[in-house]
Amino acid sequence: MRPGPRGCCCRRPVRANGCVANGEVRNGYVRSSAAAARQVHHVTQNGGLYKRPFNEAFEETPMLVAVLTYVGYGVLTLFGYLRDFLRHWRIEKCHHATEREEQQDFVSLYQDFENFYTRNLYMRIRDNWNRPICSVPGARVDIMERQSHDYNWSFKYTGNIIKGVINMGSYNYLGFARNTGSCQEAAAKVLEQYGVGVCSTRQEIGNLDKHEELEKLVASFLGVEAAMAYGMGFATNSMNIPALVGKGCLILSDELNHASLVLGARLSGATIRIFKHNNMQSLEKLLKDAIVYGQPRTRRPWKKILILVEGIYSMEGSIVRLPEVIALKKKYKAYLYLDEAHSIGALGPTGRGVVDYFGLDPEDVDVMMGTFTKSFGAAGGYIGGKKELIDYLRTHSHSAVYATSLSPPVVEQIVTSMKCIMGQDGTTLGKECIQQLAENTRYFRRRLKEMGFIIYGNEDSPVVPLMLYMPAKIGAFGREMLKRNIGVVVVGFPATPIIESRARFCLSAAHTKEILDTALKEIDEVGDLLQLKYSRHRLVPLLDRPFDETTYEETED
Repeated sequence: MRPGPRGCCCRRPVRANGCVANGEVRNGYVRSSAAAARQVHHVTQNGGLYKRPFNEAFEETPMLVAVLTYVGYGVLTLFGYLRDFLRHWRIEKCHHATEREEQQDFVSLYQDFENFYTRNLYMRIRDNWNRPICSVPGARVDIMERQSHDYNWSFKYTGNIIKGVINMGSYNYLGFARNTGSCQEAAAKVLEQYGVGVCSTRQEIGNLDKHEELEKLVASFLGVEAAMAYGMGFATNSMNIPALVGKGCLILSDELNHASLVLGARLSGATIRIFKHNNMQSLEKLLKDAIVYGQPRTRRPWKKILILVEGIYSMEGSIVRLPEVIALKKKYKAYLYLDEAHSIGALGPTGRGVVDYFGLDPEDVDVMMGTFTKSFGAAGGYIGGKKELIDYLRTHSHSAVYATSLSPPVVEQIVTSMKCIMGQDGTTLGKECIQQLAENTRYFRRRLKEMGFIIYGNEDSPVVPLMLYMPAKIGAFGREMLKRNIGVVVVGFPATPIIESRARFCLSAAHTKEILDTALKEIDEVGDLLQLKYSRHRLVPLLDRPFDETTYEETED
């Protein structure tokens, strides 16, 4: 079950299932059940923290589907043990990695369960991943055809190219990943002047004028004092969090945070506590406990309390409840680390991310992190914030001290696309791309819901998870879509909860209405074929306590 916001100043008669007598309550908004009144009405909440409607849907998994999904995994597991027995007695050929005979008495290099899952479950649907692309990851892509003659343990390329596959999986939100136009021309010009590689770190001889220009532009774009760019988005999180917190510090992390945030938190040596996804009650309880009880055993106050959240959660399609997080952060004097990998460029009227989306002050976020790999069609990541923070990271961050600098053509791709978004290129292309992405997102989500699919996430999120649930349908959906010339990403356990396998669509401004209609037509057909239209339009009840029990008032020092 997913949490809803608390602190609504309106009182209505609420049934036990969380529904108002004349409609449905969802995240503080009332959806009328009458066909003529389908508009979502904004309900003031948390002292007016939200300046716009905030509507997210996480429909409950049907009981029969959940039971059949568990049964499906159970059957696969039983057959997996049977096949392991046959492999042990050399009745079936063994393809998986095994310990050599002379190392049998050593500590096992491969974990038993991971091996079991890989050889008996993952291999059945492995053909849905790692498909080689041989074109620009735009609205359409070309895919190299491959075949397997040993049940996906190995692949052979046929030499054929599947042309013009509709790309519904790349993070090309604003459509800047292309090989024509101003970005390509600027990058090609810089390539001629600077070459490809820098061959040094920023602290040595790898600090180019282009890097300085990029960081000034990023700071201006975010509305912060300073920014620093890094060569890898994943390392921006995993290598900077250990520089900010350590032993004696407390990290409060959303349960669905990205692996880079999780790794960075673990590497830091700080104490980590997890709060339920987007659940402000769960976060506030942890903050209260941290203040009241302090560190374990010694009961000393924590040196720092750092809250880790994402702008858009890439598997759920949900948007962080940033106004409430900031209110809690101020109330309990904690620090906030915001990962805008998926939201920067993709949210907000000017594309400046979730802070812009909610109309908040960037200064209320202590550490603003993001990547250039998605909306900007490039590579790398950034950290933005106070000048003191950036100066500190320049000398203490492993990513800054030891990593090779960003490639100059990549830097120019980022600079050109960012100037386009900001309107500094003298055109309205950036603004049009932002608007097109928003229109595509709402249209695509609405049509999928009308078809009867269960769709997760916020109505403004370009990440659209379509629930598949059953393990057999993960592979079947990906294969059937590719047969119809549509490339999709399917995701299952352990990347998601075991009964929440899904297909994840990523919308782009490069998608035309014709492309989306074609994709929707095929999705509808495959949905009927695989019986994926599970929706009963019953939302998960979120309201497990009265609205006005939680208040977020700031306290003076």
